Amino acid sequence: MDCIAIDDEPLALNLLEDNISKVPYLKLVAKCEDAFEATRVLQSRKIDLIFTDIQMPGLTGLQFIEGLTYKPIVILITAYKQYAVESYNLDVVDYLVKPVPLDRFMKACNKALELFQLRNYSAAGNTPAPDYLFVNVGYSLQKVVFGDILYIEGLRYYIHIHLQNTPKPVLTRMTLKALEELLPEGAFIRIHKSFLIAIRHVAALHKNSLVMANGAELPIGETFREGVMTRIKGRP
Repeated sequence: MDCIAIDDEPLALNLLEDNISKVPYLKLVAKCEDAFEATRVLQSRKIDLIFTDIQMPGLTGLQFIEGLTYKPIVILITAYKQYAVESYNLDVVDYLVKPVPLDRFMKACNKALELFQLRNYSAAGNTPAPDYLFVNVGYSLQKVVFGDILYIEGLRYYIHIHLQNTPKPVLTRMTLKALEELLPEGAFIRIHKSFLIAIRHVAALHKNSLVMANGAELPIGETFREGVMTRIKGRP
């Protein structure tokens, strides 16, 4: 994965470069001291992964990410904890607080690699996409098989992934929109601003709700009703 590192502190930038050099699947293309320099790099070549600080002169890391038309995978590295909530609205893959232990850095990189591979598999028409993804649970990655997902519940900055034959849902910090983009096309549908469901696991359909295979009854949002009825009932 081709990556760039952005930080206005030279020592922090050098440390980040050293950590990146220890990850065999990463290639550091450029070190940038501000977002403007990073923008020039992105204009000249395709970048797969961005490591960026947040507090930088002129343009913050969050403003930089928000302004990108094409968004590579992003890992934020900062000395401040208070921007975590705002950062997840931008669908960053991880948020690291300085000083970052190497094992924690590696976990963030592994998450980025999983997402990178998933995107590439999906983009390759003749390559079968994997039937799973990995999500961050605490300080580890947990494998979630698409076929096991009953439904996904959005809880603002977290999501609950409800699985068949598993009483306790998987809790991970990401947005419902971000996960929706990673799911197999056609297998899942949004039925409410807070719910994504697996069509194959629908047991019953009512006017204002549907029942999943585990007995959970979920509401159908007014703006989603027509699309839900069309997809699930198979109407033209």
